Amino acid sequence: MSGAVLPRNEGAVPAPQLPPEPGRAPALADLRFCALLGESAWGELPEAVRNRFSKRLSPGEMAIYRGTVTTTELSRAGRVLSFLARAIGAPLPLSDGATGPALVAVTEDASLGGQSWTRIYTRPGGAPQAIHSTKRFRGSTGLEEYVGYGVGMALKVSVEEGAMVFRSARYFLEIGRWRWHIPRAFAPGAMQITHRDEANGRFSFRLTLDHPVLGRMLHQLAYFSDT
Repeated sequence: MSGAVLPRNEGAVPAPQLPPEPGRAPALADLRFCALLGESAWGELPEAVRNRFSKRLSPGEMAIYRGTVTTTELSRAGRVLSFLARAIGAPLPLSDGATGPALVAVTEDASLGGQSWTRIYTRPGGAPQAIHSTKRFRGSTGLEEYVGYGVGMALKVSVEEGAMVFRSARYFLEIGRWRWHIPRAFAPGAMQITHRDEANGRFSFRLTLDHPVLGRMLHQLAYFSDT
């Protein structure tokens, strides 16, 4: 991974366009994830997953998913990283072993170039933790997760065994119109998020973070329901 400073839009691919559906207004469906995966891979996903990721949200509309965190595991290095990440808005779980009710809210924000995601997790002995990020349809892979404070990561999306998988491709820091690709030696590790349908309107969300030297730093598993 190069540490060179580049203009923000250099090497970027255009955001996926939304092709009109025959006989329907384009605003009725969001086909950006379909465009990223390609029709063949998109067709391998269960219908429930395709429905969740093609839901077009109007301005002011919100999709809400309620669920439960069943596993949160942070290694010693993971706890240190999570503590240090408070400086950029605490984008990682803060408490090892934390389980309990959780909520995810998704909105569309054209000014941010994508979808805003807010995740709220209960914490034993403390106030709930709110994690904010934006999925932006831009960059070299066509999709980025931006956590704020100039920090984000490019994501590669794939379909594996019927699940939708997001993997970190590179981390970056933005300052104004400039972007710096963080070298692998200074990156937190390989992040993977897996969205798997569990039938009956339920799906699982699995988050892992693996460092090439320090091993697994984070593992979180939660189950949510369509509402």
